[in-house]
Amino acid sequence: MPKHFNLSTMATHWSSTGATWYDSPNGAESDGGACGYGNAVSQAPFSSLVTGIGPSLYKSGKECGACYQVKCTKHPQCSGKPVTVVITDFCPGGPCASESAHFDLSGTTFGALAVPSEEDKLHDAGVLEIQYARVACDYSGKTIAFHVDKGSNPNYLVVVVEFEEGDSDLARVDLKQASSGHGRGDGWWAMQQSWGAVWKLNPGSQLRPPFSIRLTSQYSGQTLVAKDMIPTGWNPGSTYRSLVNYL
Repeated sequence: MPKHFNLSTMATHWSSTGATWYDSPNGAESDGGACGYGNAVSQAPFSSLVTGIGPSLYKSGKECGACYQVKCTKHPQCSGKPVTVVITDFCPGGPCASESAHFDLSGTTFGALAVPSEEDKLHDAGVLEIQYARVACDYSGKTIAFHVDKGSNPNYLVVVVEFEEGDSDLARVDLKQASSGHGRGDGWWAMQQSWGAVWKLNPGSQLRPPFSIRLTSQYSGQTLVAKDMIPTGWNPGSTYRSLVNYL
């Protein structure tokens, strides 16, 4: 059962774990990561401040898009200041599997934990003990976006859900097509999680746009509807921005 409380109103609770880094010192991820965000990881609002996470926190991709604050204090080059990161990737082995909540940070994020001008020395350390805390995502008014995968067609829809504020993790995604005036097809259809933040619907018949999309948060159980989000004449490979978000 979901926990019905709001991350944005809760006190921050810190825990300790280990952290490593990958990609280039100033990089994000070479392929966009296991959540399916693609090139968005290097662009605002993610801005390369992203992380891979082990199985216990990744939760088969349900935690894609969740935000954490991380900080380090036990290395001479650590600033002690918290940095907000977004889960965009899965780290399957090594310390990510053996530790309860290991963070495999992007090179950019790892360097952001350092005091100014000491980023290279912190990168050289390779492994850090950090503190981490789950926090609400806040993208400064940016609304939820739906990127339609290039493999979509009138009978098969695949979308990547991006930039959810607040809890930012999804337990369920539903789609409602345009009304035909009759029949079961006028209701909500449960989409299937394909992988990461990628959700698909294969109804066995042609879908009627525009499509409304309903999101249900994993953490709090909150629902949100983006009405007529994907328009008539939609195109595979396009991104459609809604007028809504959780905060």
